[in-house]
Amino acid sequence: MHSLSDYGYDLPAELIAQCPAAQRDQARLLRLERGAGRISHHRFDELGRLLVPGDVLVLNDTAVVKARLLGRKASGGKAEVFLLDYAGGVRDGRRLTCDCLIKSSKPARAGTLIHFGEGLTGRVTTLGDGICRVEFCGDEDFDVLLERMGHVPLPPYIRRADESGDRTAYQTVYAAARGAVAAPTAGLHFTRELLEDLRARSIAVAPITLHVGYGTFAPVRTEDIREHRMHSERYGIPAASAAAINAARAGGGRVVAVGTTVVRTLEFASDERGHVVAGSGSCALFIYPGYRFKAVDAMITNFHLPKSTLLMLVAAFAGREHILNAYREAVQARYRFFSYGDAMFIG
Repeated sequence: MHSLSDYGYDLPAELIAQCPAAQRDQARLLRLERGAGRISHHRFDELGRLLVPGDVLVLNDTAVVKARLLGRKASGGKAEVFLLDYAGGVRDGRRLTCDCLIKSSKPARAGTLIHFGEGLTGRVTTLGDGICRVEFCGDEDFDVLLERMGHVPLPPYIRRADESGDRTAYQTVYAAARGAVAAPTAGLHFTRELLEDLRARSIAVAPITLHVGYGTFAPVRTEDIREHRMHSERYGIPAASAAAINAARAGGGRVVAVGTTVVRTLEFASDERGHVVAGSGSCALFIYPGYRFKAVDAMITNFHLPKSTLLMLVAAFAGREHILNAYREAVQARYRFFSYGDAMFIG
């Protein structure tokens, strides 16, 4: 249960979705009954049939920034810079300093200067564990330049360059707070019409924020998963959302988390009774089998990479054998996997 090898599974490469569904809410939805392990197959726009009046749907309203920048070092060599912690960066006028990954023919060194065009430069200030601290400076506000010059940070298993359509496809329809460097992908299936339909069914909708960083997707490199350490990510829970979540629980409704980011945030910000506390801070909670859930009763999630912390979280929630069995059935049924893929409802 605590060995990394316990979380592997076979996935044909052709099932890794390279493009989003033609319509967000037309993705497939596999229902896994928590505890019993029973499986049924649905379409995402049928979600209302799986929820009941009094439930509260908790969304992550973080917005993805264009976290990939392409430039050249002073030597002329190409360099690709990926902002790891945009939300936690230090701002000073037109400058932003944050942790980054740099891909280039030769490793970056402290003092390396990278030119991106339009007056924007990045200077490497410190190095450590493969991560660089980069100070960006431009002729305009950094966010303005990033929006104009940056690229959508599609994950590496999407083996194509980002396109104009990804600017909206890789963003939830309710995104509001800029700060994520990867999408909270369970939320990509929602449309405004579907959300209105759920509200009409007396299902409350409560937004919270967790700015998804690289740490969520960093590979586990220890055979004993308990030795893995998560990077912290910044979160915020508005008082109104905390009140709606706690009211639903008090009234016998379920707290339904949209995505693993919401699960981790609510579990981190709740007391032993499952009472969610409003506020903001940094969350580095790592959930794996053996964890006792306090705040979340059901969840919506995509299909996750083998041996990932995300797979370990859903295994903790539904049971490892149930999850792996559901994944095997999803493969047989030709579901689409990962960020632009299909979804699961566990509850």
